Amino acid sequence: MVRFYAHHWAVYTDGIQNGHPFVFQGRDNGVAYWGDFNKIKISVGAFDGGSLPTGSTEVLGAARIQINFWDAESGYYLNGTYYGGKDLLSLGAATQVQDGKTATTIDFLMEKKLPNNGVVSIESEYANYNGLGGYPGYGPKSEGAYLLGSYFFPKQVGVGKFEVLGKYAIAASRGPNFRQNTAEVNFNYVIKEFNARVMSYYLDTRFNTLAKPNEWKVGVGLQIQIP
Repeated sequence: MVRFYAHHWAVYTDGIQNGHPFVFQGRDNGVAYWGDFNKIKISVGAFDGGSLPTGSTEVLGAARIQINFWDAESGYYLNGTYYGGKDLLSLGAATQVQDGKTATTIDFLMEKKLPNNGVVSIESEYANYNGLGGYPGYGPKSEGAYLLGSYFFPKQVGVGKFEVLGKYAIAASRGPNFRQNTAEVNFNYVIKEFNARVMSYYLDTRFNTLAKPNEWKVGVGLQIQIP
C-alpha cells in the first residue's frame, strides 16, 4: 500500500509490501506527474533504467490511480490510518513496466468512525511481481496478499487511547517452491497520532523451507515526530 505513514509496526517484512524496484536512500532519475482531482489521484512517470537495480537499462514506466469513495484524501503523502479523522473507502492500483516485465499491486483501505467514537479499520493489498521487483529469495516471479484489521478504542486513558491490530500475510514464489506466512499483532498506545505513539508488537514469520528458519519477535517501539 502506497502510504507514507504506515498503520502497523513491522512494515516491509511480509514479502509483499513495497516490492517495487527503488534506489536505497536515493531518488530514481526520471520525470513524473502527480495530480489530485478531489477524490481521484493519478500519477505517471518514466525513469532511467540504468539508475535502478533491475539489471536492465530500458526505460521503466510507472502509473497509479486511487479512488476515494467516501472522504477525500488531499495531498501527496497519505496515512495508513487517520484515527477517526476521516471515513475512508479507498481503492488503488499501481503498475511498473520495464522490458516486458511488470510489478503490479492492488490495495484497499476502509476506515469508519463508529457511533461510540471507536474506529474500525480494514486494509488489504495484493501484489504480483512478474520479473520486476519483488523480495530477495523469491526468484523472479512472486505474488502475495495481506489482510489487516484494527480497532481504536474511544475512551481516553491518561494522555492517549489504546488500539489493537492484527495482520496476516501470505507470499509465495512462482517458480522455486518458496512460501512465507507472516502474522503480526500490535497493541498500541496512541498519544498524538503519528507524532507520538508507543507500539508493542508480536511478529511470527514462517517458511516452507529449511533454507530460511522460522522466527518470531516481540518488542516495543516508540515513534516521536516533531511537526
